[in-house]
Amino acid sequence: MLTENDVYALWITLKLASITTIILLIIGTPIAWWLAKSRWRYKFLIEAVIALPLVLPPTVLGFYLLIALGPHGPIGGMMQALGGQSLAFTFTGLVIGSVFYSMPFVIQPLQNAFYAMGTRPMEVAATLGASPLNRFFTIAIPLARSGFLTATVLGFAHTLGEFGVVLMIGGNIPGATQVISIAIYDHVEALEYTQAHWISGSLLLLSFFMLMMVYAFNRRFMVVRT
Repeated sequence: MLTENDVYALWITLKLASITTIILLIIGTPIAWWLAKSRWRYKFLIEAVIALPLVLPPTVLGFYLLIALGPHGPIGGMMQALGGQSLAFTFTGLVIGSVFYSMPFVIQPLQNAFYAMGTRPMEVAATLGASPLNRFFTIAIPLARSGFLTATVLGFAHTLGEFGVVLMIGGNIPGATQVISIAIYDHVEALEYTQAHWISGSLLLLSFFMLMMVYAFNRRFMVVRT
């Protein structure tokens, strides 16, 4: 059975994953569009920065974010100078860290979807007098809906399983910054395997169901297109 701290950790994790996914979709969509359509010769530098969390140890990313968000870091120091507090060991800090850590799981599927649609649909809409903004919302986004679904599910699921980054930035404060992955670790460390099985099994089933939805939708979408 879940303890009270487990319930709080689950709620914080779901809230963190939801907020992170929404933020990444908002800021990641224009970035992915630019990466898919830009011919700038050095855009590979931006792509490398976005993909860095895929190969960088989470503790390394978490460490530098902790320094940046701490009271002596550029972001945390600026917040304190404005009368606020440093963002380390806060939920807001968790959101910032999760956005950086899950960024490639949202931007890359969107970039691939925008690239796969080609240029002809937008060119045809332009000849009919549609504005760039109108073409983007009425042509590009509907054609890239499978990419949006993949990006949403991967971003949400990846945030659910975060451990190293959130532990470095948020610590392990029950009811405040303790997420479900850290709660599992605490149960295992205390040899409470039953509680760890309950939480781990639930996350395993949830992640499998979400990925199954993505593959089923993408398969149906490909069948419809062909």
